Amino acid sequence: MSDETVDVLIIGAGAAGAALAWSLAETRMNVLCLEQGDWMDPAQYPSTGMDWEMRQFGDFGLSPNSRGRPEDYPINDSESPIAVSNFNAVGGSTILYAAHFPRFHPGDFQVKTLDGVADDWPIDYALLEPYYDLNARMMGVAGLAGDPAYPDKEVPLPPVPLGVLGETLGRGFNKLGWHWWPSDSAIATEAYEGRAPCINLGPCITGCAQGAKASTDVTYWPSAIRRGVTLRTRCRVREITVGADGLADGVLYYDEHGAEQRQRAEMVVVACNGVGTPRLLLNSRSQLFPEGLANRSGLVGRNLMFHPYAMVTGIFDGRLEGYKGPTGCCIMSQEFYETDLSRGFVRGYTFETLRGLGPVSTALLGMSSGRVPWGAGHHEAYEALFDRTAGMVVICEDLPEPHNRVTLDPDLVDSNGIPAPKIHYRLSENSHRMLEHCVARGSEVLEAAGAVETFADAPLPPAGWHLMGTARMGTDPDASVVNEWGRCHDVRNLFIIDGSIFVTAAAVNPTNTIQALALYIADQIVKNLANLFE
Repeated sequence: MSDETVDVLIIGAGAAGAALAWSLAETRMNVLCLEQGDWMDPAQYPSTGMDWEMRQFGDFGLSPNSRGRPEDYPINDSESPIAVSNFNAVGGSTILYAAHFPRFHPGDFQVKTLDGVADDWPIDYALLEPYYDLNARMMGVAGLAGDPAYPDKEVPLPPVPLGVLGETLGRGFNKLGWHWWPSDSAIATEAYEGRAPCINLGPCITGCAQGAKASTDVTYWPSAIRRGVTLRTRCRVREITVGADGLADGVLYYDEHGAEQRQRAEMVVVACNGVGTPRLLLNSRSQLFPEGLANRSGLVGRNLMFHPYAMVTGIFDGRLEGYKGPTGCCIMSQEFYETDLSRGFVRGYTFETLRGLGPVSTALLGMSSGRVPWGAGHHEAYEALFDRTAGMVVICEDLPEPHNRVTLDPDLVDSNGIPAPKIHYRLSENSHRMLEHCVARGSEVLEAAGAVETFADAPLPPAGWHLMGTARMGTDPDASVVNEWGRCHDVRNLFIIDGSIFVTAAAVNPTNTIQALALYIADQIVKNLANLFE
C-alpha cells in the first residue's frame, strides 16, 4: 500500500460513512473510506432465487454469529436478552434494513427537560431539520405530508401503498380513535434518480435486487465516488493510532489477504455503529490512552441502547394480501409516543405495521405454535393460516443506563485475531412496563381490526438492529465522548458519526437521524476547516 497520507480517513461505508463521504467530496480533500465488507451483487440477493426465505436463516440472517460471512465478526451477546444484528458491506446494515424511515420528534432531543429522565441533547430538531430534508432527497423518501405527530415536512415521493393489510389495520386504529399515518419509507415508489420503482415483492430485509430500497451503495456511494472519494473494501481496521502530540495519525488494518497494513491520515472519522465503534476505540490502546482511545471519561461503550421490541400478531378470517409490499413499511401509529405517567412508565413507543409472512415462515409459525399439525388436517390448517396474519412490531424507547455496555471479550476474537465485542445488557423496569402496555394495546387494535386471535413476543430476542449510545454526544468532557458536532473531546482530529453518539434513543428507527447527524457533522467540518483541530 502507498505511504500517502490522506486528508480524511473514514472507517465504515454504511449509512453514516456514506453520507459524510458524499458531503465532504465537495471540498476536494483526499477522502478515503475503509470498509471491512465488500460491494454486494444484487443478482445474488435471496429474492432472486426460490430459496429466499431459507436464506434469512443462513448467509442473509440478521445475526453475524449465525450468518458467518467472511466479513463478519463475532459478538458475544450471551448476557443480553436482545441479540445484536448488523451487516458488513458497502451500504452496511442498510443492505438488510426494512427502510422504515421516520424522523425523531422535536421533544426527543429534550427528554431531561420534558420528563426529568436521561439527558438533553446539545443540539435540537431545528438544527437537524435541513439535514433531514437533504437526506430525504438523497435517499428518496416516500411518504405523505401532514402527519399531525410531526412538524411540517415534505418528502419527495408518494407513500408506499397500504394494500388490503394496511387498510384493514387502519380501520382498527380508526375504530379506537388512535393516531396512524402512512410510514415514511426510504423506498422509491416511483422511478427516482436512476433507481427503479418498488414492485412490492416483499423480502426487503434480505437486500433489494430492484434497487428501489435506499441502501447507501445505490444512493450516496455512486455519487461520492464520482466526486473523487476513494472506497477501499475488504479492509478490517484493528486500531486507530496516535502520535506523540495526542492526535490520531492513521490506522492499522488487515487487507483482503490478511496482511497488516498502515494508512496514515490527517483526520479520522469512525462510522462503525454502536457496537463496532466502541470495540475499535477500546482496542486502540496506547500509553496516552491506556483504557481505550478517547476514553478518558470512561464512557466509551457505556449507555448502550437497543430499542426493546415487541411483536404482536393477529390471525384474520379473510386473506390480507400481506405478501404484497415492503416488509416493514406500511402504516405507523404514535398514539402512545409521549410520556403519560398514568400508564406506569416514562416516554413511549411506536407501532410499525408488518406485512404478512411468506409460505415457509407461515409453516414454521404454524408448526412451532401447534396451529398446523403433521399428517391429517395439515393442509387445511395451513390454508387457514397463510395470508391471514397481520401484525405490528412495537419499538419502545430505551433509556441510557451506564451498566448497559460494550466491552472487549477476553477470549473471543475475529478471523484476524482482533478481540470481539461483548454485550452486557438488561431491560429496565421501565422497559418491562412499557412492553406490557404495548402488547395489550397492540392486541386491542388488532382485535378492533377484526383479528380472531392474537399473540405476542416481547421482548423480541433478535431485534438488536438499532445500536446506539456508546460514545455519547455532549458539551461536558467528563460526561460525554464527543462534542456537539461529533469531535472527540480527547482527540481533536477524531470524529464519530454513527448511532453511538446518540444521547437518547427516541422511539423510532434511527437511520434517518444517523444520516442527518453525519451530514450536519460534515457541514461543521467544512465550516471549521481553518481551525478544525484547535
